[in-house]
Amino acid sequence: MTGITTDSRKHLMLFTGRAHPALAEEVAALLGTQLTTSRLISYANSEVYVRYEESVRGCDAFVMQSHCAPVNEWLMEQLIMVDALKRASARRITVVAPCYPYGRQDKKHLGREPISARLVADLFRTAGADRVMSVDLHASQIQGFFDGPLDHLTGLPVLADYIEQHYDPSRMTVVSPDAGRVRLTDQWSDRLGVPLAIIHKRHDPATANQVQINEVVGEVEGRICLLVDDMIDTAGTMCQAARALLRRGAAGVVAAATHPVLSGPAVERLNGTPFQEIIVTNTLPISSDVQIPNLTVLSIAPLLARAIHEVFTEGSVTSLFDVSSH
Repeated sequence: MTGITTDSRKHLMLFTGRAHPALAEEVAALLGTQLTTSRLISYANSEVYVRYEESVRGCDAFVMQSHCAPVNEWLMEQLIMVDALKRASARRITVVAPCYPYGRQDKKHLGREPISARLVADLFRTAGADRVMSVDLHASQIQGFFDGPLDHLTGLPVLADYIEQHYDPSRMTVVSPDAGRVRLTDQWSDRLGVPLAIIHKRHDPATANQVQINEVVGEVEGRICLLVDDMIDTAGTMCQAARALLRRGAAGVVAAATHPVLSGPAVERLNGTPFQEIIVTNTLPISSDVQIPNLTVLSIAPLLARAIHEVFTEGSVTSLFDVSSH
């Protein structure tokens, strides 16, 4: 993508928090622009200070932040960045959150629980955001939580292009690791033109991040099984699903997910499970300490750059939502 050209009445400025500056730098390069110089400081008591070192008056501001651990710190930093832009008279402010924070808390399962994903949307709006951009929300209903445009991008084409280049679809079955991911699996099945299967699982209500695999629904024997999900967090679901598929006679298991959260025991679990390959994007930074030999990380930067370009030029962001074969 070449540099942005526009009239004298508007100009694009790209900002990044400290969670994942490498992704923002890649997006800036694709847009043919530079990240705006910002002074970001954490004081001794952990409070965050932000100041932009050049004028932002009248700009079309895009504020990038990846919400990895510690999520609360990076969320607060992004909110303060947005507030500083609003008070410095930015014309329009778009929050770019490749992995939406608190996205799994999108509804109440029990009484007296919060809906934290809605609270985050309210915080973005209160801080001064006019628009939000994110990739593969855990629940599509989050789009309705923000009182303004929310561009829900998908990393499926990025991941599917790689799969098509490296695997034979005629030998593949795409598998949903649970009933909640069936719609996503349908999209993968349509894109690749392969059959699908579903793993029925039951959560253990007594223990967070623990699941019990029950049964595999669909034909997987002798086939390469592609397990798909929006994220890999502690990897419990993915690893149990992979073992269930191998017990049912799968020829091999490949995992694909947009967000590599990789919390707690994830690395140990993934390395202890015979995946052929684990494919993710770089919506979140992956520490150099994470050693997973069969991990492939694809860049989400071209998708974000295209979306930012379309928003800035008043183009069609909807064209980026198409997950069909190109």
